[in-house]
Amino acid sequence: MKGVILAGGKGTRLYPLTRTINKHLLPVGPEPMIYNPIRNMAACGIRDVRIVTSSEHMGQMVGALGSGSDFGLNFSYSVQDEANGIADALRLAEHFVGNDNVLVLLGDNVFEEPIDYFVDNYRQKQQGQGARVLLVEVADPQRFGVAALDEKNVVEIQEKPECPKSNYAVVGAYIYDCRVFDIISHIKPSARGEYEITSVNNRYIELGTLQYDIVTGGRWMDTGTFESYYEANCIMFEKYRKEMGVE
Repeated sequence: MKGVILAGGKGTRLYPLTRTINKHLLPVGPEPMIYNPIRNMAACGIRDVRIVTSSEHMGQMVGALGSGSDFGLNFSYSVQDEANGIADALRLAEHFVGNDNVLVLLGDNVFEEPIDYFVDNYRQKQQGQGARVLLVEVADPQRFGVAALDEKNVVEIQEKPECPKSNYAVVGAYIYDCRVFDIISHIKPSARGEYEITSVNNRYIELGTLQYDIVTGGRWMDTGTFESYYEANCIMFEKYRKEMGVE
């Protein structure tokens, strides 16, 4: 399995913090934000990781992360010239992924504990076929892609709905087989002009090959607003203090 971390965009909602630095290099707890998805790649047993970022921030990203040797990983990089959506960013990793499966993590999503169970379930329950998404219950589902569920399956994913069908948000962690790139090539831009990852996930639902897990063993944090960014810092600093035995 290959890994892709999506770390593009302008981070406008965190301006002026992001005026001179890529959002994903901002600190969360004692480390840059992007260290969290990197450490998750390592925890999931993935060694080859492609990082997709903007042309504006490529120099910062390579300077901060290098070859990946500090993490025991192999990094390569792709440039997304324009912010045209998550699916468009993932498309840039097609040749890197090849015929393999791929774990995709958004660089601004932070997990308190590793999500290795997510990859293990894909390998064991799906035998490396289809897609798998990770869900978490939230108080403000209108901000996210929201999964409508029956007793066993995701039946639909709505992108930032005004009237959500559940409180379960799709977080920034996805696993796909290599068919994902053919699916991306056939989706159309949304009303906001972006190639949505929700469209990709809904196509896998149509094919009957999308399964899901619920975040377990710790909290998930979205850092898209000042409030959630502050909360993520508080949680990860507290985790660091406990690990270091600091009262």
